[in-house]
Amino acid sequence: MQKKIFILFLLFIVQLHFAQTETPQVKEIKAIIAKSGEYLTKLECEKSLGLAKSALEKALKLDDHEQTARAYNLIGLNLEQYSDFKKAIFFYQKGLKYVDKSSNSFMQYAIHTNLANCYCFKKIDFKKGIYHYKKALYFVNLTKDDYQVMYANLNITSAYFAVGDYSNGIGYLKTAEKLIISQDDLESKIMYNSLQGDYFSYKNDFTKSERYYKTALKFCNENTTEFLESNAAEVYDDIARMYEKKKDFSNAFVYMEKYSALKDKLYEEEHSQVERQSGISSVLKEYKRQINHIEFEKNQQLELINQNKKTTILLFIISIILVLLLLSLYKNYLFKQKTNLFLVKTNKEIKIAKEKAEELLTLKSQFISTISHELRTPLYGVIGIIDIIKDENPKLAKSDYMKSLTFSSNYLMSLVNDVLQLSKFESRNIKLEENEFNIFEEVDAIFSSSNIIYNKNSNKINFYLDPNIPEFLIGDSSRLSQILINLLDNSLKFTDGGEVTLTINLVKKEEDYSYLKFEVTDTGIGIAPENHKIIFENFVQLKNKKMSYQGSGIGLSIVRYLIEMFGSKIQIKSELTKGCTFSFTLKFKNCNQENQLISNNTNQTALEPINVLLIEDNKINQLVTQKSLMKLNCNLEIVENGLDALNLLNKTTFDLILTDINLPDLSGFEITKKIKELNIQTPVFAVTAYSYEEIKLQAIESGIDEVFVKPFKIRELSAKINEIVRKIEN
Repeated sequence: MQKKIFILFLLFIVQLHFAQTETPQVKEIKAIIAKSGEYLTKLECEKSLGLAKSALEKALKLDDHEQTARAYNLIGLNLEQYSDFKKAIFFYQKGLKYVDKSSNSFMQYAIHTNLANCYCFKKIDFKKGIYHYKKALYFVNLTKDDYQVMYANLNITSAYFAVGDYSNGIGYLKTAEKLIISQDDLESKIMYNSLQGDYFSYKNDFTKSERYYKTALKFCNENTTEFLESNAAEVYDDIARMYEKKKDFSNAFVYMEKYSALKDKLYEEEHSQVERQSGISSVLKEYKRQINHIEFEKNQQLELINQNKKTTILLFIISIILVLLLLSLYKNYLFKQKTNLFLVKTNKEIKIAKEKAEELLTLKSQFISTISHELRTPLYGVIGIIDIIKDENPKLAKSDYMKSLTFSSNYLMSLVNDVLQLSKFESRNIKLEENEFNIFEEVDAIFSSSNIIYNKNSNKINFYLDPNIPEFLIGDSSRLSQILINLLDNSLKFTDGGEVTLTINLVKKEEDYSYLKFEVTDTGIGIAPENHKIIFENFVQLKNKKMSYQGSGIGLSIVRYLIEMFGSKIQIKSELTKGCTFSFTLKFKNCNQENQLISNNTNQTALEPINVLLIEDNKINQLVTQKSLMKLNCNLEIVENGLDALNLLNKTTFDLILTDINLPDLSGFEITKKIKELNIQTPVFAVTAYSYEEIKLQAIESGIDEVFVKPFKIRELSAKINEIVRKIEN
């Protein structure tokens, strides 16, 4: 019923008014669409379709979205006349795509309504139909056309009632009721009363339902047009169903007969229309093919235009880029000229600065070398004299003071080396030594020194050593002592009236190596977690208002470097006021019993005596070296310069030559070269205060057999004498 009503009012929208500002092409398209609409009202659909196709072709070429939408709408209306609803939906949807690009709200309302009619009248999809009815209501409200707003609300009501959703539909019917009163329209009154009859039948209020249905029939009988007869047939069917629901079967039968008679009449008329449709179906297919061809050509033209636009834009952008590139190249050329002049000037300044830096670096190296030599020479004398005192006074050697003095002198020598070569730590130029040592004796020496020298805050020092640790190990005992004394010194400085504990445990023992875990624990002020890393940096000291202390700030940094040289990492556990624990694990070679026996035997005076020439200008060092060699059963001849040594070698034969590097006339390297030139095969050992790295190449070049850096350990010298001079195999 709604479908036919809407077709009638759509005829009005094709009656177009020509504005003065419209182009001749648009006026022509509107005229064609208006003529197509006139043919549609006469049901001359073939002519109407032909004109609609022509309008569509012109509108697409003109790119007029509104007229394109109108043409698609007319095609859809024509297809509905032949009950081809699926094709009608197809063309309505095409029309929607174009009408959405225009601002014609009434046209949007019309196409949405036509789509909804197709979905609902053929029961294709009521959900989609209701959606499009609501869209139509939205757009028609924008036009403020009460007549069309009334029909939009009636259509939504009809769709909701058709699916049994009376609660949602009744609101739209009440809105339509207010507008029907102000409109003198027969069809809307029929629709309204028929829908009210449906609603009250649903509510089982049969009295009101009957009254509304009969009012609708009264309006149908006021005119006998085919359109109103179709409405009357629908009302007959609805009132018959109401009586059946009421169980008034006699009245239900009466109205069902009226419905059947009127429906048969309408069927005959529609049947003749279907026959007309079968004759035009081939024409419709041809029109659809032509319309698709028109759209295809239009899309190709649009695509070609878009491609041309893109190409033009791209060429424009490329042109701009090329211009900018040329400007940039020119600016770069000017900038490079200016930069080259600046670089030439800067290079000259850099060259001068480099030469000065190299000069300073050379001076620095010379300074470090000189200071190193000057400090090691007297320290060698101090350490040697301490050994002499211990040998000559065995009781004094066991004194805690002597132990502390021995340890402190050795530690001082190691510390001097580390401070002077702190930069070498970072580049890993310092190498660990391998010597045999008794770890229990080392810890005992540290314990004595810590008690006497370092403990100024009345702390208790505890030492715990795992008895399973081998007595003799091979490694750098001097560096180990330096690590431990630095950690103990740090703990003692920051602990007042508490305890500091050194614990050494055997983690595991293999055939060749023993792994020892070292822990230094204190009950001092502790270290905040955020400071755990920075305390190992060079020259860093954490200040505390409650304690006063002194130090260079390199102790813990030296500890970290040394432990890393051992191939390990130091760990710290500490919180403020809760003390501190430093721990690390080191690996040492095991010293077997045979090596210990050989070492002990080679230190005995029962060894075969040998004749040694010592070339040394320092009186204290002469004394220290003489005492050391006497222990090794050596007969010593001393000269103070190279010329005297060469004169003596021309007259006397020696088993070993010991020479200092720094001498008044000839250096130790020069003396050695001259000795080799004289074809003297006597082994030459250099005893020097220079570091081995400094003189390594010169020593090899001159032919020196061994280098001993002051202060050296007597057992190391003894081992080499026995190996090279006495030919004793270890």
